[in-house]
Amino acid sequence: MWKILVGFAVFAALAIFILMKSGGDIDMGGEKHDVAAPHAEAPASAALAPASAASH
Repeated sequence: MWKILVGFAVFAALAIFILMKSGGDIDMGGEKHDVAAPHAEAPASAALAPASAASH
């Protein structure tokens, strides 16, 4: 049983090491609830344009 736990710890450490060294934007801080980038909704006219073109 202890071999499984050691193997998991080694695998997890290796995975984190590779992710950190790969140059990706890895943040181990958990979820971020930042409202700096608001969600943009599509304009209503853009959503209606394909429907009106298909009805002709």
